[in-house]
Amino acid sequence: MTVSEPSFSAPAKTITFHGLLFDMDGTIIDSTEAIVKHWHKIGKEIGVDPNVILASSHGRRSIDVLKIYEPKLANEEYISQAEGLIPKEFGQDAIEIPGSRALLDKLEENLVPWSIVTSGTRPLVQGWLDVMKLAHPKNLVTAEDVPNGKPDPAPYQMGAKKLGLQENKSSIIVFEDAPAGVKSGKAAGFVVVGLYTTHTLEQLIEAGADYIVKDMRSVTLTSWDKATGQGDIQIADALV
Repeated sequence: MTVSEPSFSAPAKTITFHGLLFDMDGTIIDSTEAIVKHWHKIGKEIGVDPNVILASSHGRRSIDVLKIYEPKLANEEYISQAEGLIPKEFGQDAIEIPGSRALLDKLEENLVPWSIVTSGTRPLVQGWLDVMKLAHPKNLVTAEDVPNGKPDPAPYQMGAKKLGLQENKSSIIVFEDAPAGVKSGKAAGFVVVGLYTTHTLEQLIEAGADYIVKDMRSVTLTSWDKATGQGDIQIADALV
């Protein structure tokens, strides 16, 4: 499917939810430049064209990428060490996705259950949250936590369980920028909001995103009832 002259002007839609699950890179922050530098560094070390690596790495765990290009480095010890250095070495290259800080702060203020579900390692995610001074969720699902990464549904299924929610009985919204992540969220049975930040509209549509927005400024927490554990999110200016 080809989207010509896309229009982000859909009327605001309210979605009821019990928990929210966020991808990290491309959804909360954009660390593209830092990740590019990281893979150029790794590519030089292993003798593989970094552009070849980058063509297939976004939204996927490093361990899954390295299994293809350098299996002997596809272990948690090496990857945790390498990814933990990214925020320290290239922290100045990351920026916030517009609207993400305000939304996360609002969720924390209202004690809304939310989690980050990422293909990155724990040292990488915690490093970025510290460097960017962003809200830290009480729960994280990282590359080390699941046997199979996105697009497998396991990461988002685990995210729901960490929030104490049964995925087949609760309304859960996933926020994702990568096709692999969109497919993971959909395979888990959740509503997925795709962010048009790193991939083409065609890729997000093909992956099955229920809504596509430019960034987090289109997402607003309109209500949260702690007693019932239910709230509403408004999605504005989505792709028509």
